[in-house]
Amino acid sequence: MVGKLDLYRIFQVVSRNKSFSKAAQELFMTQSAVSQAISKLEKELDIQLFHRTARGVELTTEGNLLDEHVKSALGIIQAAEDKLLEFKTFKSGQLRIGVGDTISRYYLLPYLEQFHDRYPGVNLNILNRTTSEIIDLIKSGKAELGICNLPVEDEQLEVIPCKEIQDIFVCGEKYKKLAEKPISLDHLMQLPLIFLERKSNSRKFVENFLQERGYQVSPLFELGSYDLVLEFTKINLGISCVIKEFAKDYLEREDLYEIRLEENIPKRSIGICYLKDVPLSQTAKKFIESIL
Repeated sequence: MVGKLDLYRIFQVVSRNKSFSKAAQELFMTQSAVSQAISKLEKELDIQLFHRTARGVELTTEGNLLDEHVKSALGIIQAAEDKLLEFKTFKSGQLRIGVGDTISRYYLLPYLEQFHDRYPGVNLNILNRTTSEIIDLIKSGKAELGICNLPVEDEQLEVIPCKEIQDIFVCGEKYKKLAEKPISLDHLMQLPLIFLERKSNSRKFVENFLQERGYQVSPLFELGSYDLVLEFTKINLGISCVIKEFAKDYLEREDLYEIRLEENIPKRSIGICYLKDVPLSQTAKKFIESIL
């Protein structure tokens, strides 16, 4: 079948032009080569496809039947080739990205906007999940990329850090005096604390930092939304742990104040995750390039 594809293409051009000579001109072939190709196809199919006349050629009944199917088949192939070209030039396609609500809002949105403006034909499917859920989406093939709070340790995943972040503790106006000088971890543990819920990677990172120093975290509030953490802190319901870069507006407006610790929490990163053994699509590669 594959060997006949070029013969079918020549057949279709001859059929359309009703002439070997005109078909030869269109195909940039000699008339003899076109004639030989048609003869070969007729021999392989064991049917006569054209009536040769002084004015050119006309399809036989069998030729007409074949012509209908060849037009359809070549049209489908052409459509597929056009679609592949669109994918190559990013005129169409789909990219499924797993990302947390906080990272999506405070980090990823400008990159999504830029990518959409540049490649409007690409459908960006954003799946909002926790880091552990994003990893599951990637492994199950439901997301091609994940943008996660690091660290992420999984042998199946390639992880590329893309932005450094700093976890800090903040307070509202009521606790403003705490921001005047660094406080100890002992002092911090005596305060009413506000944390994200336990399944959050950000919570796990800071909690591990404290546990390694012998402190057990017992928050007054455990919240599922980063925005709620900021707002609860703003109205003086407690002291919260936030990402400094994502709380920038609150800090600049002095809705919140940074509480410095005598021992700083180590910096960490946001990173891009994807499966090591599965080649990335061109669209995914282009999106990663737009971030890094």
